[in-house]
Amino acid sequence: MKNLDFGQPMGGIMQIAYIVPDITAAMKHYMPRLACGPWFVIEHFPLFDAQYRGKPTELDITLAIGFSGAMSFELIQQNNWETPSVYTEVQQKRGWGFHHFGVSSADFDADVAKYKALGHDMALYGVAGVGARAAYMDTSDVLPGMIELIEMTDQTEAFFTMMKTASENWDGSDPIRVLQPPAE
Repeated sequence: MKNLDFGQPMGGIMQIAYIVPDITAAMKHYMPRLACGPWFVIEHFPLFDAQYRGKPTELDITLAIGFSGAMSFELIQQNNWETPSVYTEVQQKRGWGFHHFGVSSADFDADVAKYKALGHDMALYGVAGVGARAAYMDTSDVLPGMIELIEMTDQTEAFFTMMKTASENWDGSDPIRVLQPPAE
């Protein structure tokens, strides 16, 4: 099994994600308690061709991603709370906190088919600004949350590797770094 440049095995859990009501406050709480940082923030994260449970959606989210060791932690704040989404449905069922495991995917279509064959619906689909596809498979009937399949392209791997490298021997300076979202 190939290890990704940021240390996690291809096809394994590479990220643990949480939904939060206030991303700035959450980063400040998570940083000292999880030895996680620096945080890389993308406001109004572009998710092209976004579909929520098979229907187009205008989802507006802000993401913060930081590393502790080789594990990526993601905080997600939905900015348009009135829009139904995978985030609002989980928050309404059980509140803020854990949302999904991110799993790297070398063969995105085959991995989506595998989870569908196991009986899990695709709850969210979209294409990130770097051109990589992502799909949230609703595994909440058998796991404590969903699984996000993250298509691991060269650009995706380089993006996560950049954040992981910044966390190595991080001295606590510049703890929140705002990134400009890539355009389609």
